[in-house]
Amino acid sequence: MKTNRNVILAIDEGTSGTRAAVVAADGHVSCLEYTTLQVNTPRPGVVEQDANAVLEKTIAVCRATIARARQAQLRIVALGIATQRATAVLWDTRSGRAIVPAMVWQDTRYAGELGALAPAWDKTLLEQVGRPVGVRSPYLWAARHLRDTPEVAEALRAGSLAFGTIDTWLLWHLSTERACVTTPTNATSASAYVLAGHRYHLGWLDALGFPHALLPALRQDADDFGRTRAALLGIDVPILACAGDQLAGAAGLGCLERGQSMCVHGTGSFVDLVIGPQPPAKAGLYDGTLTMTARRQHDVSHLSVETFVATTGSALNWVCEKLRWFESAKQISALAATVDAARGVTFLPALTGLRVPQMQPEARASLTGISIASTQAEVAYAILEGIAHAVSSCMEANEEVAGVPVAELIVGGGLSGSDALLQIQADLTGMPIRRMRETDRASLRGIAFFAGSSGLLWDSLQDARATNETDAVFEPRLGADQRGERRALWHARVASELRHAQSFHHH
Repeated sequence: MKTNRNVILAIDEGTSGTRAAVVAADGHVSCLEYTTLQVNTPRPGVVEQDANAVLEKTIAVCRATIARARQAQLRIVALGIATQRATAVLWDTRSGRAIVPAMVWQDTRYAGELGALAPAWDKTLLEQVGRPVGVRSPYLWAARHLRDTPEVAEALRAGSLAFGTIDTWLLWHLSTERACVTTPTNATSASAYVLAGHRYHLGWLDALGFPHALLPALRQDADDFGRTRAALLGIDVPILACAGDQLAGAAGLGCLERGQSMCVHGTGSFVDLVIGPQPPAKAGLYDGTLTMTARRQHDVSHLSVETFVATTGSALNWVCEKLRWFESAKQISALAATVDAARGVTFLPALTGLRVPQMQPEARASLTGISIASTQAEVAYAILEGIAHAVSSCMEANEEVAGVPVAELIVGGGLSGSDALLQIQADLTGMPIRRMRETDRASLRGIAFFAGSSGLLWDSLQDARATNETDAVFEPRLGADQRGERRALWHARVASELRHAQSFHHH
């Protein structure tokens, strides 16, 4: 029975921290507990975490949240788990302990080896798996440990070796099933999941030397994962959802239907377009546009395409901290709001190279079109406009790849707090921009939506989404001609930077 005391325990296990909270039928998130996680970079390209510590800290935040929920007389009826995606763990099932440090998704130690495989594999993988070979592979990492780490090889011989991403690791420990399983939103990021077939690309795994016997079984993002182990968490409830944090966040922001687009602003800005069960019309058209599983539920996979701008929030920090042109990102926003155009000043936020319209790591950021009449407010406007242009280009790439027009853009994350940025975004895209409330809790809410939307707290995901509150909607104010002029100037500046980067590279 649905009573208003019933809540879902939600875990959001990220890279730099792990959180737990409970989510009620009205969408309210409470009893939130958070603790930081250590990320280690022992040498360039190597990014690691202690999986045992990740587990211990995740259990600790859960217990703290459960205790607070008890005090508030809330009744936990299920668990949902959202996790960082392609971080990989190898552990011994006899001790339950990780044998080697986990390889975090930001790791690039095998970029060279993978790069050598790219010419033969990129096309196939882009079409079937939704992404190219890339710079990291949990499977190659595991294969290397099997070859080079005696303890790992010994555990395999003893039949006690287990492998998986963070979702697999947490489920193995938290569930009574003790099974090694993963879900599509997580498997997609590990780059060997055939999107249309809900299966692994075994040929690619063979090329990486990864033994099939170690593959976690594929489930759905909303599924029955057994019950929680009471000895560990102190509660005995079903585990009903497990998904990648970015995709749980999309559901939490209410981005569910074909044609809905979402932009989450953090260090960089990720732009997703939900396209439904049909594959994108032109998969692989752009290197920077990846196909994702948005969710799999009731045996149907919904897909999305994703493009991102690497340096947006970090570009604002850089302008403030390194150049000291402004006190803070808030000041940039406040100054930008005092003018209605940059009057020809443009900022290209490519501090680590460009991804759209093409991958060009040699491309550089630039501030151009400055005259003696330019003001600090116009520079501030240009900086925000540059981010909005970059997001607009991501949206256009997504539309072209998917063959699906965008109906509206839903925004969240740090920079979405800037009214000036969102107004500029509306002007450049010619569509309404919807900012949601409490976007920092979107992953927690979304994973609860997955867990509770088969009748437990809500009758469907759409029913769950109806609890979301809009903070503000920004309507476009620019006419089509002005919009066209501003976009044309931007495209010209990007083209000029690409030409420069290519000629520079050839010398």
